[in-house]
Amino acid sequence: MDTDFLLQRLATQDLEDHLAERAPARLKSRIYSALVSHLAATEPLRPLPDTKASGRPLCVFENAVATLPLSDAVTTKNPCRVCHARVLGEHLTWAPIFWPGCPYSEFHNG
Repeated sequence: MDTDFLLQRLATQDLEDHLAERAPARLKSRIYSALVSHLAATEPLRPLPDTKASGRPLCVFENAVATLPLSDAVTTKNPCRVCHARVLGEHLTWAPIFWPGCPYSEFHNG
């Protein structure tokens, strides 16, 4: 058998196998949390009412904060930092999170 052909076949097969794999939901949750924490540390986040107005779906807790008449100092905070969905998403393989708009729910149920 031709060595070049064999190496090409192995490389292609290995690549196809890795492309079919998906990152675990726990890893996605941890990366998402780290990215949002980094963004919040460098500058204020976009106010939740503005985020909602732009068409991004909000989770039930974000929607509650966006609906209440609160200052930008509150609405630019990340409610996910105190949400149990974040804790479940980062620590369980199959987290029981089912509400729409929650990124952690999308990672585990998507």
